[in-house]
Amino acid sequence: MAAQMVARSACTYGGFVPHKVVAHFIGGKVVKGISHDINAQKPFCHIRTAEQESIPVRLSDLKALFFVRDLAGDPKREEGRMLEGHDLRARGAHPIEVEFGDGERVMGLTAGYPPPGAFFFVLPVDARSNNLRILVNKAAVKRMANQPLARKPRSA
Repeated sequence: MAAQMVARSACTYGGFVPHKVVAHFIGGKVVKGISHDINAQKPFCHIRTAEQESIPVRLSDLKALFFVRDLAGDPKREEGRMLEGHDLRARGAHPIEVEFGDGERVMGLTAGYPPPGAFFFVLPVDARSNNLRILVNKAAVKRMANQPLARKPRSA
């Protein structure tokens, strides 16, 4: 049913882009759906659930907002913690490890370290992750560190 949901957001050039998201709230609540108005500079966004309910979300109430490939995900999958040897996403990025207050840890890449502002984006180091990028609420972070990441050797 989630695949049938349609929500679109205006992008800079007048086109429309759907965003599949999973909102993890600081208190543990999780909301999955599609959003059309995410902006880290604004206090709210809305998520349309599979039931077509539009839920207002205060970004400051979130641990993180995960932009995903598939809303179902795969809870059994272990996220990789090493960059592929040829991963071009690492160029100019800062490796970061984020530990949230609930103990969840994310290894990724960010544009600057320390990240400026109350919210910042992280790209997971695992290029095959269901998570495309993560909007992190700095207030929900217990610890973060700028650490060199291990790289998998290039395949011959």
